[in-house]
Amino acid sequence: MPIPSGTKFHGVAPEVDTTDRGSATVSALRDAYTLEEFIVAAGGAGSLGWSRHDDSQYTAASPLVLNEVDGYVTMPNNSNNTVLGPGGYSMYDAGTEKFLGLATNDVYVVTVAFIASAANANQTHLDWRLVGSGDISRVAGVIAFHKGNNTAQSENVIMQYYTDADFVANGAQLQIRTEGGTASIWGVIYFIQRTQYGG
Repeated sequence: MPIPSGTKFHGVAPEVDTTDRGSATVSALRDAYTLEEFIVAAGGAGSLGWSRHDDSQYTAASPLVLNEVDGYVTMPNNSNNTVLGPGGYSMYDAGTEKFLGLATNDVYVVTVAFIASAANANQTHLDWRLVGSGDISRVAGVIAFHKGNNTAQSENVIMQYYTDADFVANGAQLQIRTEGGTASIWGVIYFIQRTQYGG
């Protein structure tokens, strides 16, 4: 059973005999808890974690080409290579291409690394947004091109958000579009950190 709020714990020296010699009345007031229950109740290390997801579909030789007429498209990541941190939590579903919320009121920090290029750096930029529930739509930004002539440039977008019940139920997608000209992206990596357990 979950550890009730307000429960008190007492520590004893290692040499103290902890055999329960109390009366039935006193024993009825005692409960035993596992280490796992302590971790969950405290929102500790076992409740946090991270995961990394690398796309293998789009490469420098075969990038995803973005055209203005396409509008927003989901950022591609087939999670061909996945590394899970302590706790073994995966925070991305490649099948639905969605970031996952493990519990309501969690806080996440996501780093999205990828490579992009555009023929005309003066006119072209990328818009990105997180699409999900509530105010998550305000998690968005613009990426400028500093190198033209289809020269590759590395990008690193960092976003932070919390999860509500709808996010936990439905997840959220990262979407991207080009404005002002054609652009290409490849080598997408998601590094997702669960920095606070909402519990």
